[in-house]
Amino acid sequence: MYKIKMPIVLVFIIFTSYLSAQEPSEMAKKEAAYYEIVDVPIPKGVELEVGGLTFTDDDKLGVTTRRGELWVIDKPYSQKPEYSRFAHGLHEALGVTYRDNSFYLTQRGELSRLFDHDGDGKADEYRTIYSWPLSGNYHDYAYGPKFLDNGDMLVTLNLSWVNHGASLVKWRGWMLKITPDGEMEPIATGLRSPSGFNINKDGDVFYTENQGDWVGSGRMTHLEKGDFAGNPEGLRWSSDPLSPIDLKQDVIDESLGLSLYEYSKKIPALKAPAIWFPHTILGIATSDILYETTGNKFGPFDGQMLIGDQGHSKITRVFMEKVNGVYQGAAFAFREGFSSGVLRLIWGSDNSMFVGMTSRGWASTGKKSFGLQRLKWTGKTPFEIKTMKAQDDGFILEFTKPVNKKQAADLAMYKLNTFTYNYTHEYGSDIVDRQTAMIHEAMVSEDGLSVRLKIHGMRLGYIHQIEIPTLKSTSGDLLLHNTGYYTLNEVPGGKLNSPSMTMVAKSDKKVVQRKRTNKMPESWNGKIDEKLDIGTKPGLKYDVEEVRIKRGSKVALTFNNNDDMLHNLVITEKGVASVDEVGKLALSLGLEGADYNYVPDTDLVLYHTGILKPISTETIYVTMPETPGEYWIVCTFPGHSAVMRAKLIVE
Repeated sequence: MYKIKMPIVLVFIIFTSYLSAQEPSEMAKKEAAYYEIVDVPIPKGVELEVGGLTFTDDDKLGVTTRRGELWVIDKPYSQKPEYSRFAHGLHEALGVTYRDNSFYLTQRGELSRLFDHDGDGKADEYRTIYSWPLSGNYHDYAYGPKFLDNGDMLVTLNLSWVNHGASLVKWRGWMLKITPDGEMEPIATGLRSPSGFNINKDGDVFYTENQGDWVGSGRMTHLEKGDFAGNPEGLRWSSDPLSPIDLKQDVIDESLGLSLYEYSKKIPALKAPAIWFPHTILGIATSDILYETTGNKFGPFDGQMLIGDQGHSKITRVFMEKVNGVYQGAAFAFREGFSSGVLRLIWGSDNSMFVGMTSRGWASTGKKSFGLQRLKWTGKTPFEIKTMKAQDDGFILEFTKPVNKKQAADLAMYKLNTFTYNYTHEYGSDIVDRQTAMIHEAMVSEDGLSVRLKIHGMRLGYIHQIEIPTLKSTSGDLLLHNTGYYTLNEVPGGKLNSPSMTMVAKSDKKVVQRKRTNKMPESWNGKIDEKLDIGTKPGLKYDVEEVRIKRGSKVALTFNNNDDMLHNLVITEKGVASVDEVGKLALSLGLEGADYNYVPDTDLVLYHTGILKPISTETIYVTMPETPGEYWIVCTFPGHSAVMRAKLIVE
């Protein structure tokens, strides 16, 4: 058996060289006062690209990896954990749970159960519970299982990718229920990349989705039997006798120009999201769901949901409520600064959260290729918007600390915008139909812990962004995170009584970007010195690492985005400091980022393309600088700039 112990501190001092933390952001530094990130040491030679996390009955941590291993970690809370390899040769196990003295896990092609009959800490039986077909496509991921109360299991199957999501073989894009005896029942479809799902205390199932084709932004959906969550590819199998859905692919008509919420009113099977996560603001690759079940031993958010994000290496917080039988709620930033891409979350017995991470092929803001960390509450309570509850004419905000009542009653404290996303086959969506709403009245509770806002301009089916940047608590603290995003599907009583803001024009902002030169300058007289083609490679990379061009050259630069993500190409001034600053400024664009192609208006930017969807091309005309030196080519789509770079050597 492959076993690693760490009884002597000096033996694995090299751990620290692997998990040394990158310089945290300013927000991460503030968050650290309340929630501390602690590394779980990983031995040299163990590539712990976490796919799944589970605890055994004796409080050992089971970890499946994308490289096909299952590790069992004894003493995971200490700085001297002991690693034992329980199994290997698995096929990219992206989920695991422990039950009945054995491990249950998904591989690409099956739901498996692993036994250790002789008790030596190593699997000696690999049993297939249920298998499904594989297309051979790299995107054929599978996730789970999650156990229902009756012992049945839920798994989700990713769509394949062939320049768009595709269900190439049966049940891709579906959630399946599987009994311990291997009987399978399809539950719901319309899923694209359902890497995170969980079950609440009432037995209701939620899953998270990543931006992509038919998915305007990251979102969370309540799934019930017979639901269609939006991506039509899985409907290819709706004629199968086992399918609980009769809907056919050709019924979806995107030419109607509707949002997903509006379309759900036309097709009852289509389920509108309970929560939207605005893209690039609350992450770019939504992952795991974890319920706060510690009984306020992890801070003041008991019962809420914590959501991982792989691309931005962060965790978002969600307050969920049920209105007229429909789930909806608000999402808030919570904790950033993890060392790699956050994929899996689980509670330890000490009420700390274990965070499992990976970034191979799915690059992340956290620089490490993989990692395992713990998030611990320091015992200090941050000043936050604790809950945001819908009313028929506004919202009730509850805070973790009493607010300054005079400030909280001042309408100028609040800013509210509403917006949504398009429902089309295109990869992602810009923010559309953005309008400003008006805070009409702010009534502060006697204890200062809540504010009742009456609002003009609320809209069903829209995300409501509230910002309170200067509000303070009675002790003088500013809100740690001053912005929330509420997805409004219903209001109490069923009738919206918020007056319309008909006098406010829709936001169709047209931005002219003078450094996006799609036409050859007249001064070139039709002559080009050089043509340059730059493409992409998987893992957030351009297909070149370095380009050399003579100073002053007139170049027709064609950017080919042959990846399955959104990218741009930006040429920045000389020096690493310049490209770092441009990436930082791009992140700060917020809701207006799409309007500007995520390119900030700064002299540090020399030329740029727009944001290109997968399998698209753009040509720009670039006059190279006269001053020789090392310039940079970078993608400034939020979360990409740290890794997607190439040197531009001007000679």
